[in-house]
Amino acid sequence: MTRHRRNQILDLVRNDGSAHVTSLARTFGVSTVTIRNDLAKLEKTGALLRDRGGAIAAPAPRQLKSLLGLNERATLNQEAKQRIGKAAAQLVAPGDTIIMDAGTTVVEMSSHLAGIIPLTVVTNALNVALTIGAATEAQVVFLGGTLSREASSTGGPLAEQTLANLAVQKVFLGTQALDLESGLTDTTLEIAQVKRAMITAAKQVFLLADSSKWDQTGFIKVAQLQEIDALISDENFPASARMAVERLGIRLILV
Repeated sequence: MTRHRRNQILDLVRNDGSAHVTSLARTFGVSTVTIRNDLAKLEKTGALLRDRGGAIAAPAPRQLKSLLGLNERATLNQEAKQRIGKAAAQLVAPGDTIIMDAGTTVVEMSSHLAGIIPLTVVTNALNVALTIGAATEAQVVFLGGTLSREASSTGGPLAEQTLANLAVQKVFLGTQALDLESGLTDTTLEIAQVKRAMITAAKQVFLLADSSKWDQTGFIKVAQLQEIDALISDENFPASARMAVERLGIRLILV
């Protein structure tokens, strides 16, 4: 009955755009405390947003169709990505073995790792490997596999098999899209599979994502938000999203 009532509440909110606690309590013949609990549970799934005295419909995530080219992605939100990369590098300690994902945000960590010795970096990203090799004294382990020119990274069974044999302290992930209901998503199966393997190989998972990634979704799921230990983003990360992320027990670092 609880599940059925919550589904009906969600339908009402989506159809009308909003609903008030007292009105919902009368409609379903339950207390306002019960309705507030229902709304809290529905908000946690990303289905709606609680508002003063009730709830409003959550905006539909923008559906992504494909991955933009590396050069085009590199110019988007560049200052925010630089701050995020610097903050992420501060989470790396001497002696760490880390995985660095492909992406225009993760690569911004590279130059800030120069003073961390010793350090081992595992990556499938050409730009990360080249920058780490030139700017730091870290040992670089480059994953083999099939080259994706679009992502400037390797993937496929060879990369996944290598990751399956690794156990590292930390992984620093990028993502194409991020929302409360679907978590991390992508538009490329090969990239998604490598990211999953990276998550499995690491004890701690750090996600680097500027605020523009929020409320977007690809059609291939990578991981639920609960699999992330910390999210590093910029100060434009929406207030409602901050609350939802922190309720999941995820450390939120905004720079």
